[in-house]
Amino acid sequence: MKRIYIIIATIAAIAISAVNAYGEELTAKAEKAYSADKYSEALALYEQAAANEGTSSALMYNIGNCHYRLGHPGKAILYYERALNIDPTNADARSNLEFVKSKITDNTDVDESNIIVELFRKIRDCSSSNGWATIAIVTFLLFLAAIALYVFGSSVLQKKIGFFGAIVLLIIVIFANGFAYNIRNRIEQKRYAIITVPTVVLSTSPRQPKGKTEEAFILNEGTKIYILDSVANKDEGIWYDIKADDSHRAWINGVNIEKI
Repeated sequence: MKRIYIIIATIAAIAISAVNAYGEELTAKAEKAYSADKYSEALALYEQAAANEGTSSALMYNIGNCHYRLGHPGKAILYYERALNIDPTNADARSNLEFVKSKITDNTDVDESNIIVELFRKIRDCSSSNGWATIAIVTFLLFLAAIALYVFGSSVLQKKIGFFGAIVLLIIVIFANGFAYNIRNRIEQKRYAIITVPTVVLSTSPRQPKGKTEEAFILNEGTKIYILDSVANKDEGIWYDIKADDSHRAWINGVNIEKI
């Protein structure tokens, strides 16, 4: 029985290595195609690599670059946003995102932040969800060590260091867990989306506008929106109740957007 387990483990390891090698080969081919200005070919290869390996911040960033070179600013913004969802520290993705956003007509992304919320976001985006989870675990172990120092310390100074150190470390644990959960929740909820068509007329109701009175406003490709609700229309698919900014709320057909 033990020999069977060893054989199965060996086969699994070989299979995983083969998949990884194939994924690396696809990425290398994609990079070569991109360098040769063959952006459609590079895009197909990067997408195939993502399908085989799973999504990563680097792959999403590269796919975004291909879409930008192909003249798809909405798709480029979408994939840069996805890259940052996976790894908020991806400076290249953030830089390219800001650059492409500066080129679009609409630049009214939903933003309900105040000074405190903005500070929260900046701290949160210093690491990924997994990074904050790791920080939380390490800090919790240090918290336990500080408790032990407080309980078993042989001097008043050691007890004070243990006591106040434990308080500080506990605060860090709470915030690190909160940041990790917030990032993970933001990814899983998929409340944000990007308009991926050149221009779209939004409606005052979950259906195609039947006249000027039912037209809400127009948004252009690349605009980031926040999804509030959705309704299934048997004739026109899913319609989303969205907010473009604090003063613009309407309905949009799901075919015109892609969720981040």
